[in-house]
Amino acid sequence: MRAVICRAYGGTEHLEIVERPLPEPGPGEIRVGLCASTVSAGDWRIRSLTVPAGYGLVLRAAMGWTGPRQPVLGSAFSGVVEAVGEDVTRFGPGDEVFGSTGMKLGAHAEAVVIAAEGAVVHKPHVLIHSQAAALPFGATTALQFLRDKGRLKAKHRLCVVGASGEVGAAAVQIGRAMGAHVTAVCSAANSDLVRDLGAREVIAHDEEDPFADENRFDVIFDTVGAAPLKRRMRALRRRGRLLLVYAGLGTEIAARFAGRGGRRARSGMANESRADMEEIARLVEAGDLRAVIDSRYRLSEIAAAYDRVATRRKRGAVVLLPDEA
Repeated sequence: MRAVICRAYGGTEHLEIVERPLPEPGPGEIRVGLCASTVSAGDWRIRSLTVPAGYGLVLRAAMGWTGPRQPVLGSAFSGVVEAVGEDVTRFGPGDEVFGSTGMKLGAHAEAVVIAAEGAVVHKPHVLIHSQAAALPFGATTALQFLRDKGRLKAKHRLCVVGASGEVGAAAVQIGRAMGAHVTAVCSAANSDLVRDLGAREVIAHDEEDPFADENRFDVIFDTVGAAPLKRRMRALRRRGRLLLVYAGLGTEIAARFAGRGGRRARSGMANESRADMEEIARLVEAGDLRAVIDSRYRLSEIAAAYDRVATRRKRGAVVLLPDEA
């Protein structure tokens, strides 16, 4: 099979398309022939070592010192089950599935092996593969931060900063599905998109300060991390929560001591699970969640796909398709 490998951190010149043996599923595993994957902001940050301040050494220690130990990046995928290992009963050859490999990565290839009980579920029939692949990265992050870290409830006032990106677009929709009053912060050019996704209010960050008013929001879901921490905390209501989806190490430490009046800041990483993928599929089938696709590239155009993500101006997901699709 063909796969994209990242030989070292840095520019796209370190990417190479190679031939690799087709992986065979072991007991409890399935092999999925990939019809689509994505190049996410997470993939870009790993490949380029563009990480929040203070996390460079942390990423190297976790992923590899001079380059990724797992050289095939990519986590979100959609495809067709090609083979199953022993003791697999949930799936069979020919099943259409979507999911995420998480930190095991490996989805920038023509096939991937994943545990049958992992973060993989049957693809909703209403989605084509490119749409299905566009969902897991953003929706998993949004779901876990809003539900678990933010404790978002119906009628809460939710502010989503970076609302037109892959994670932010999912947060707008999931927040709306949870019954929240959603305020989206994005550029003026993306206002129509986020309104269509379910935002009740839109603040154009290039025209207005979203944190000018104190005690405005119950939950702030921030994928950008540009505003001073103090201003964001002051914009929270009593017992409100600031969700730091993107933040430097110094900000995360300072946030531990910034809460007053029951206000809290929460950060961390989303962990993929079968249960959350099932919830994402349920939201799709209920009409509460749809894919937002910025652009599509072939596997052979991987460098251009990364360049698009690096602009930090994409609307939704950048999808990667096999060359022969």
